[in-house]
Amino acid sequence: MIDSRLVSIEGRLVVSCQAYPGEPMRSPAIMAAVAQSVVAGGAGGVRAQGIEDLEAIRPLVDVCLIGLVKRGADGVFITPTVTDALDCVTAGADIVAVDGTRRDRPDGQPLAATVAAVHAAGALVMADCGSLDDALYSVAAGADCIGTTLAGYTGERPITRGPDLDLLKELVAQLTVPVIAEGRIRNPDDALACLNAGAYAVVVGSAITHPTRITRTFAGQLTHHAPRKK
Repeated sequence: MIDSRLVSIEGRLVVSCQAYPGEPMRSPAIMAAVAQSVVAGGAGGVRAQGIEDLEAIRPLVDVCLIGLVKRGADGVFITPTVTDALDCVTAGADIVAVDGTRRDRPDGQPLAATVAAVHAAGALVMADCGSLDDALYSVAAGADCIGTTLAGYTGERPITRGPDLDLLKELVAQLTVPVIAEGRIRNPDDALACLNAGAYAVVVGSAITHPTRITRTFAGQLTHHAPRKK
């Protein structure tokens, strides 16, 4: 039986509310306001990064909260240690997103150790994967759901222009746990395509909550437009 926290996001949109280092929106209070805004818009869940952000968001939303911690930007950097994962649970995460690849983890522990610790603390685990082999490894380690978050970023698959629908379909066909689509989902049509391909839920981040990137898209389009004749 699927846990009720996962059931609450089935077929729904989860919005990733994260700001990058050095950006004006990099503030727990701002991310909490963004989280409230996306829930008001109909999001069935929120994905957030950083302990302070999770602590700020948790009291303000009553939807499923997927939490993670990022350490660096290379290798295993998404909730890389058992301690990081448990900190996310303490901060209020219902589901902890962790690196679900087969790469060595900074604390030297296998993925199964993180999963076991999170389960013992009363939360679930979403394994962010980059390939089918990653996903099979994560399911064997006890992950409750699989995300396509790292597809195209681990060297095993090319970076697709939109979501990696081929990988998504492969995972849905071969796994017995929910598969959550995430990564390069740029518009509602992409999101719907993911659901039609069998995704249990869809996570969208930059296309909704990253105004710098959204503005850059609009500005770039206008910049390349031929000037009007006088």
